Amino acid sequence: MTLQAKETLVGVFILSGLAALVWLTLFVGNWAALTGGAGYRVTAKFENIGGLTVKSPVTLAGVTIGRVSSISSDREDYSAIVTLSIDQNYNNLPADSTAAILTAGLLGAQYIGVVPGAEVDYLKEGDSIYITQSALVLEQLIGELLFSRAGAQ
Repeated sequence: MTLQAKETLVGVFILSGLAALVWLTLFVGNWAALTGGAGYRVTAKFENIGGLTVKSPVTLAGVTIGRVSSISSDREDYSAIVTLSIDQNYNNLPADSTAAILTAGLLGAQYIGVVPGAEVDYLKEGDSIYITQSALVLEQLIGELLFSRAGAQ
């Protein structure tokens, strides 16, 4: 094998390694460019979103069906408006479905769990999920426990 052939082989190996690294970065980061980004958007209002972030999973029975695409605040009632981007394959979610902010494990990342309702009509682009359950804030629960014990004494 000549020196030029060895150098070409090493170059191809390094380029394929870099391409694999870029692909892995996109895959782990859940970029819409990799997943296609096709789907429809619905909104949900929450009193408290805790540590929910953009790109957090949206699940149905433990299966990821979408991602959180944006989070904003309502200027009138000071609640959080969360926009969910749901994969087009799940276009049969009943209109009365509910959404709750859940935690993966005791101190894990937060995600949105969707529970389907019984309505005949389905959620579509621009609809809202009206029945929501906000995140449980561990610090708030501990504070309530401490104050309730202090008041009992």
